Amino acid sequence: MQKEGLLNAVIIGVCIAIAGISIGLGFYKGRTSDRYVTVKGLAEREVNADLAIWPITIKVADNVLSELQNEIDANREIIKNFLLEAGFKKEQISYSAPKITDTEAEQQYGNVSRSQYRYTAQTTVTVRTQDVSLVKQTMEKSGKLVGQGIVLAAESWQNPTEFLFTSLNDIKPEMIEQATKNARQAAEKFAKDSGSKVGKIRNATQGYFSISNRDQNSPEIKKIRVVTTVQYFLVD
Repeated sequence: MQKEGLLNAVIIGVCIAIAGISIGLGFYKGRTSDRYVTVKGLAEREVNADLAIWPITIKVADNVLSELQNEIDANREIIKNFLLEAGFKKEQISYSAPKITDTEAEQQYGNVSRSQYRYTAQTTVTVRTQDVSLVKQTMEKSGKLVGQGIVLAAESWQNPTEFLFTSLNDIKPEMIEQATKNARQAAEKFAKDSGSKVGKIRNATQGYFSISNRDQNSPEIKKIRVVTTVQYFLVD
C-alpha cells in the first residue's frame, strides 16, 4: 500500500509539473504573439506610356447641309493623309459621327446670337496606337493642318489626348517585393531601437497601385506607386 501511495504521489507530481510547464509556455506564446510592429513599405517606379489615344477635333460651318458634309469629308481626308504620311497605319485611325448644330433653331429658343452660317459641325479623327513617340512627334507638327485650312478645336476635358500604361501586371510582382523589403527595413530599424529582432510576418496587405503623370509637361512618362502594410512579430 505504501508503494502504491508513493507511486500515485509521483504520478500526481509529474502531472502537476507538466501542467505548470504547459501553462508557462502558453503564457509565453501569448505574450510573444502580442509583440508585433506594423510598418509600411513604399515602391515607386517611372515607366513610359505604352498606349496613346490622340483625338483631333475639327469644326466646319455652312448654310447647306450637303455642303457641310462635303467639308467634313474633305477635312477628314486631309487629316488622314497627314497621319499616313507621318507613319501611322490606316487601322489606327477612326472617325466619330459629326455633331451638327442648327443655329437658326437655336436662335428661336434664344440660346445663341445670330450666326453667319446656319449649320456648324464638330467631328473627331482619333489615332489609337502603341507608338507613343510617333504621336508626340506628330502632335508637334499638327500646325501643318492649320496651314491647309483645317480649323482645329481646342482640346477639351471631355475628349483629351491620353497617354496610358497598360502593362501594370508585368511589373506588379517586382514592385510588391520591393515594397515588402522596404517595410522589413523599417521594421528592423524599429526592432533595433527597442532591443528586439524581427520575426515572421504576422499579416500583410497589398496597397493600391496608383499611376500618375510624372509632371504636367511629360504625360507620356508615368509614375507608379504602391504602399504595402506589413505586420512583423518581434522576438527577443
